[in-house]
Amino acid sequence: MTFVIGMVIVFGCLLGGFAAMGGNIAVLWQPFEYIIILGSSIGTFFVANPMKVVKDTFKAIMEAIKEATPKARDYLDTLSILYALMRELRAKTRSEMGTHVDNPGESEIFKAFPKVLANHDLTHFICDYCRLIIIGNARTHEIEALMDEEIQTITRDKLKVYLALTAVAEALPALGIVAAVLGVIKAMGALDQPPQVLGHLIGAALVGTFAGILFSYGLFGPLASKIKSVREKKIRLYVIVKQTLLAFMNGAMPQVAVEHGRKTISAYERPSITEVEQETMNPGGGGDLKKAA
Repeated sequence: MTFVIGMVIVFGCLLGGFAAMGGNIAVLWQPFEYIIILGSSIGTFFVANPMKVVKDTFKAIMEAIKEATPKARDYLDTLSILYALMRELRAKTRSEMGTHVDNPGESEIFKAFPKVLANHDLTHFICDYCRLIIIGNARTHEIEALMDEEIQTITRDKLKVYLALTAVAEALPALGIVAAVLGVIKAMGALDQPPQVLGHLIGAALVGTFAGILFSYGLFGPLASKIKSVREKKIRLYVIVKQTLLAFMNGAMPQVAVEHGRKTISAYERPSITEVEQETMNPGGGGDLKKAA
């Protein structure tokens, strides 16, 4: 929502201010200039990135527009499922726990938290490290190093779209100059025309420079930053899992281990201790939070 509001403000102020100073908005409508700029930027985007990143870009753009960041319900579900698994790890045998981590889709624990189960990457992350805890031979510092490496890998993969769009944003002013130069070349071929015609052609050429800078700093740059912000918040769920399981491996009780995970959530989004306690005692509860999510 904030992305849409921001775009309305940007283009509303830009066009409104231009019209208020006496400018003719119709002059800004130069479709072929836009085709040159946007078409060239899209082409270079395809050249520079593998198809997987191209496909992920469309998904990331929708996430940014919808601001699909983890909500209170997501944090509570993640902490609750970890609490339930840790309690089982303390009470059940290796074979009994294996049914949960080897086939989470059939696990009663995971089925109680459908939003976590729907996040396949996060589910696999949880199951992989619970499996290592069940085996019991790995040292805590080794698991921590492995978790850090995997989270870094996930971060790099998730932020490839951000880097790709940032590169496009940085290239757009130059592509705008290219479009403007082509417009000037066209204008030079019409030097025998009346000043009104020549002025219109030069004005159309300058729209290329204007559009390149506007698309760079007014659209693609902010969009890339929004994608980065959304995806970094999604990755925060992995950090919660990491800190919780490490605390448990170091001997903390499940309720204390969950607190380690809760503390990694940003202060303005972090559920209170009372909310977490109520949720872990009553998985999937918390009516007000469920409505807010």
